Amino acid sequence: MRAVILIRILVGWVFVSEGIQKFLFPALGVDRFGKIGIPNPHVTAPVVGTVEIVCGAMVILGLWTRLATIPLLAVIGTAIVTTKIPMLYQQGVWAMLHEARADFSMALGLVFLLIVGGGAFALTSSHGRRIDSGEKPVKRRGGFEDLQSGPGRVNP
Repeated sequence: MRAVILIRILVGWVFVSEGIQKFLFPALGVDRFGKIGIPNPHVTAPVVGTVEIVCGAMVILGLWTRLATIPLLAVIGTAIVTTKIPMLYQQGVWAMLHEARADFSMALGLVFLLIVGGGAFALTSSHGRRIDSGEKPVKRRGGFEDLQSGPGRVNP
């Protein structure tokens, strides 16, 4: 699926950008974490920012995409629970849905990537092999793929 790269760029770029902003603007990092009650904001904000930058870049590059989505799902899940759920009780469903649209979109994009993997143009495929390794997928009965290393030879 070649279109997966568009989802990787969309999701990855948002996380890389948000991670960088946590370092550049205290109001989006340490101050915000303290305001919403996350413990040790001077430690957790830079850690979360680093996770967003590193894992977001991995998603963009298609480098162990499925693995990279897991910490990002934890980050976005925490963001929804700590900021959007309280908003639901304080301001109502429509205000929360408006403010949470990007969070929900990122969460769904991450779930999609967790399910399908990095797709085409990824540095690693869903099976963990590099795309430039010279190994060619062989279509087998039932739709499963194996790697073909030599003429007529299939490795399990």
